[in-house]
Amino acid sequence: MQQHGTQANPLEQIGLRNIGNVYWNLTTPALYEEIVRRREGLISHLGPLVVRTGHHTGRSPNDKFIVREATSEQHINWGKVNQPMPEEKFAGLFGKLCAFFQGRDLFVQNLYAGADPRYRIPVRVITEYAWHNLFARNLLIQPDEPVIHSSPDTWTIIDSPRFHAIPEVDATRSEVFVTINFARKLVLIGGTSYGGEIKKSVFTILNFLLPGQQVFPMHCSANVGKNGDTALFFGLSGTGKTTLSADPERVLIGDDEHGWSDNGVFNFEGGCYAKVIHLSPEAEPDIYETTRKFGTVLENVVMNFDDRIIDLDDQTITENTRAAYPLSHVKNFVPSGMADHPKNLVMLTADAFGVLPPIAKLTADQAMYHFLSGYTAKVAGTEKGVTEPQVTFSTCFGAPFMPMAPTVYANLLGERLARHHVHVWLVNTGWSGGPYGVGSRMKIAYTRAMIREALNGTLSGVPTVADPVFGLHIPASVPGVPADVLSPRNTWADKSAYDAKAGELAGRFKSNFEQFAASVTPAVRAAGPH
Repeated sequence: MQQHGTQANPLEQIGLRNIGNVYWNLTTPALYEEIVRRREGLISHLGPLVVRTGHHTGRSPNDKFIVREATSEQHINWGKVNQPMPEEKFAGLFGKLCAFFQGRDLFVQNLYAGADPRYRIPVRVITEYAWHNLFARNLLIQPDEPVIHSSPDTWTIIDSPRFHAIPEVDATRSEVFVTINFARKLVLIGGTSYGGEIKKSVFTILNFLLPGQQVFPMHCSANVGKNGDTALFFGLSGTGKTTLSADPERVLIGDDEHGWSDNGVFNFEGGCYAKVIHLSPEAEPDIYETTRKFGTVLENVVMNFDDRIIDLDDQTITENTRAAYPLSHVKNFVPSGMADHPKNLVMLTADAFGVLPPIAKLTADQAMYHFLSGYTAKVAGTEKGVTEPQVTFSTCFGAPFMPMAPTVYANLLGERLARHHVHVWLVNTGWSGGPYGVGSRMKIAYTRAMIREALNGTLSGVPTVADPVFGLHIPASVPGVPADVLSPRNTWADKSAYDAKAGELAGRFKSNFEQFAASVTPAVRAAGPH
């Protein structure tokens, strides 16, 4: 569907006038044609589209802003993560962006966020690049028939990599900006070609809207077992959410963003955004297959220009190589995007210190403590400037996307854990036998075995051993996993070095949790390291 020039269209209602061709709701093949014609990407062997994002190969968290306006400002947890932008600066930036688009072609997809019709929102994505339009089409939920959103609840995302802010004029930190205006239901993205900014903007919107409807928004993947048992996997990028939820023995609901309502769990998205560096066809067969399918968008994956064959081990451009593909590319997925309340919840962490156990059973208080702490290591490439793992505490395992106070989300978690009697596990997919640079990354086969036994109930009856530093309950044995792997201290050659490192990380936990001490119960405060 296509409109030209100044013909009447919904874009004029938001201020986009005198633009060139407007390409509405193009299908994947039609977008392929535009992408290749405009030299935005190349088609690789077997059909995936290969694109590059320029010098921004990850998110730019320091360039994200929320407009300070009357309808939302009292609900925003203002600070380093949720930086304010004055309304007049947003208006000025938007005016210049509208002027920039005059005479230029635009691509529009009318999509949805939220698989549950009771909570979904219409989202119109307007992009300068055709490949960004395909990215949005893959990641969000496509309507059964093409629609032109006319609801006042419609959110609009305008994405323009070639439009740059002027920090001194626009009150931004750099030429990049990701700015959300809750009053106008409008998101502006500029100065970066990284596709992930589009999807995470939608996630931030839902993280603001859904708690008021008593829906718990979660940065997690989710799948369902043969007996209908739902499992959630919390974790930051690079901890294994996508990999571990793509289990051939279970059916995938989604890999990154979900809501938990009184009716159960539902996916926010219609696709997946998987890291593919060093992807293995043996360890990750389902995800690997998506890198060989028409419709998949491969970001910053290196390709041989002669035979058009991709090299998933080449990190010349970035460690953060990505595949964006619709859920239909996965063999086993839940078409409705909805499932029952979870029976198990897994918190994933990539411990760069190498001192946390590979799996531990958490009490309800420990679950709250570790959810608020959100400890992990930022993995190379997921954010601009991160070239090796860095220790971080990201509240709720998703602080960059949480506009409200952390306790809002933690209270929703606590209420649901108590009501539905959920088993909670802490799983370390990070380092063993020493810290980063000394030890080695936990074998994915071991992690899969531990999670499999936790989800099928085997570990419920296994005796546990209390970790003397972190107070975690470590299973004494797990089928398919060597016993010495389960106790992190046993994997270190230098036991005194382990003790020192464990004490250092425990101190970091305590220091970080001081910000929550006044807002949680004494039992939750006491659930951390000793």
